[in-house]
Amino acid sequence: MILCQISDLHIKADGKKSYRIVDTAESLRRCVAQVNQLRQRPDAVVLTGDLVDFGKPEEYAFLRQLLQPLAMPCYLLPGNHDERSALRAAFPDHAYLRQNENRIEYVIDDYPLRIVALDTVIPGASSGALAPASLAWLDRVLQTQPDKPTVIVMHHPPFKTGIGHMDQIALAQPQALADVVCRHPQVERILCGHLHRAIQVRFGGTIASTCPGVAHQVALDLSPQAASQFVMEPPAFQLHLWDAEAGLISHTAYVGEFDGPYPFYDGDNLID
Repeated sequence: MILCQISDLHIKADGKKSYRIVDTAESLRRCVAQVNQLRQRPDAVVLTGDLVDFGKPEEYAFLRQLLQPLAMPCYLLPGNHDERSALRAAFPDHAYLRQNENRIEYVIDDYPLRIVALDTVIPGASSGALAPASLAWLDRVLQTQPDKPTVIVMHHPPFKTGIGHMDQIALAQPQALADVVCRHPQVERILCGHLHRAIQVRFGGTIASTCPGVAHQVALDLSPQAASQFVMEPPAFQLHLWDAEAGLISHTAYVGEFDGPYPFYDGDNLID
């Protein structure tokens, strides 16, 4: 199974540029086209939050239009820029969004790799949190299929990144999540967004990671005093390949047209 992860889309209504610089809609269009053209097409796509910029209905309507060409099922998850009711209203055919009456938390059991989504949104806040009820629900869900490899998807990563301004809007009390996850060794990975960079950390007996943004990236400044800045590094997405023998193998793919591929051989001679 191949699971594609796209994160931090920040779509604005009518294709307006984010911060008057970033054409988030065009970045997503290019990403969707590239995912559709992959030699090994993903079985599913998960979008780990900050789907739009202000949680407005017109933004979600535009997002739906941009995602329409995707050739495989996609699963949506809110981030701190999203609004739950507007998201649900724009995607009435996505029944999984209503598995939980209040928070957008769900289980997808249709693939060899189980997908469990957690909702970390605090309305009106940039930081995140997991409700005690969410942690209890996660524990129960993981108990039901202890032998099935599982990924947990969520927006806010449960770990310190070293990027000061992002750590100030992190997930509250991550140890509570670690305590649950460490009881369930079938959890192969915790896949997150929010950071607009690729980061990996050991967490709760597994690995927690973040996906680059599909539009812009957070500036790489490993200082507690890091200013809130972004850079126009290439947009990217990730592919998570589940292999029964090797486990979960993750790749970062950059959106765009690049020279190559070129062979490592020139005729019969190795190029060194």
